[in-house]
Amino acid sequence: MTNTRPAPRFSTDELARLLALLEGADSVELKLTVPDGDQRSAARALHMDPLNAEVSQVFFLDTRDLLLNERGLIVRVRRTRGGDDSVIKLRPVVPQELPAKLRAKPGFGVEVDAGPGGFVCSGRLKESLRRGKVQEAVNGDRAAQSLFTKGQRAFFAEHAPEGTGIDDLSILGPITVLKLKYTPPGYDRRLVVELWIYPDGSRLLELSTKCAPSEAFQVAAQSRVYLEERGIDLSGEQATKTKTALEFFAH
Repeated sequence: MTNTRPAPRFSTDELARLLALLEGADSVELKLTVPDGDQRSAARALHMDPLNAEVSQVFFLDTRDLLLNERGLIVRVRRTRGGDDSVIKLRPVVPQELPAKLRAKPGFGVEVDAGPGGFVCSGRLKESLRRGKVQEAVNGDRAAQSLFTKGQRAFFAEHAPEGTGIDDLSILGPITVLKLKYTPPGYDRRLVVELWIYPDGSRLLELSTKCAPSEAFQVAAQSRVYLEERGIDLSGEQATKTKTALEFFAH
């Protein structure tokens, strides 16, 4: 049964902080975690077709005691059929405080993630890789730092614990991810559905859509109405894919 508790609202102070972040962000991603018991009904209500999903493997790099995560530094690589990629992400950030030189780098973006559980602004430097390169590093056939550009390594070094290099990190994974991008009936935006399957078989289902900062509130309102009309629970406990993954490997 769908939970009818009201979804949390932001306080005035939180809204003021959110507005300030939106002014300097490049994009906004609105996210919702679907509770375990509602995942099948959500799939039916939103006409999800798993045969159209892209399969990938995600790996995180961190110290064994997750020092990077404590500092808000996320190091991630991914394998897909179309090619691999690597990301260095820092959160939270204040867009206006980021160096102009960093913001001008190709592949760098500032994004606000927002949902019923709150919001956070992050800066990330992303790079596309040749297909198979991540697997070579996982197999020990190449150094992990070779998956990252000089700019990414400099970004990492600026925020990592002193004396910690990328090759000092443990490769945590893989996590199998099914990703579906489509426009469901009655919704005039592209919806992204990600099902993260962790090594113990547990799952996290996330719905998201991206928009420009200037239309964030309008898209949020439209999305809320659309999901509630289809019985999607907006008041369930929210979790992030990265935090859930790192907590799993920490144990």
